[in-house]
Amino acid sequence: MSALTVLLADDHGIVRTGLRAVLEEEGHTVVAEAANGRDAVRLCAEHHPDAAVIDIAMPQLNGIDAAAQIRKSCPGTSVIMLSMYSDESYILRALNSGAKGYLLKDSAAEDLLPALRAAALGKSYFSPAIAKTLLEDYVRFLRQRKLDDTYDLLTEREREVLQLLAEGNSNKDVANLLNLSLSTVETHRTNLMQKLNLHSTADIVLYAVRKKIICAPENP
Repeated sequence: MSALTVLLADDHGIVRTGLRAVLEEEGHTVVAEAANGRDAVRLCAEHHPDAAVIDIAMPQLNGIDAAAQIRKSCPGTSVIMLSMYSDESYILRALNSGAKGYLLKDSAAEDLLPALRAAALGKSYFSPAIAKTLLEDYVRFLRQRKLDDTYDLLTEREREVLQLLAEGNSNKDVANLLNLSLSTVETHRTNLMQKLNLHSTADIVLYAVRKKIICAPENP
């Protein structure tokens, strides 16, 4: 992976220092640091970094709202969220804000570089503990409702479309990759979301993580 420019946003200086050391050791450049959400948005607009690593709980403007603003003002910046929470509601909100990654703070130093590699490829990344929790929750959901694996409901083409969407491709990208019309891809997307009871792109990503259809890249 080529060197990246990164913004770090966390209200704890010791966290920023630790992550800066990890990044600089691998040749990446920290172009700015922020201790609150508003500064994170402002500094992103000023520096346009390749990636912004943002704490979910920050003063003045929380990380989720900051991520949404950054995605609007700096669409070329990949947002990776830091959090102490593995609750699915936080993960879903982060994805809906435009975040490409969700890292637990207690493993951020180990997960940051794989997350940056994934984001650089346009893919999502979750701390392994998050992916494990999502899978366990999904299995529990199926057992409670005495359901078979919903993935079996999909056609081969719908499975292809599901994976490509979960990897961050747009409908147009999927159409080009599969040599299909845009309307055909949109139909497949609608059908698979209905079959799986999914309601948004974030839902598609979470489902794909649970099913291990997409996974985190391995450490080098």
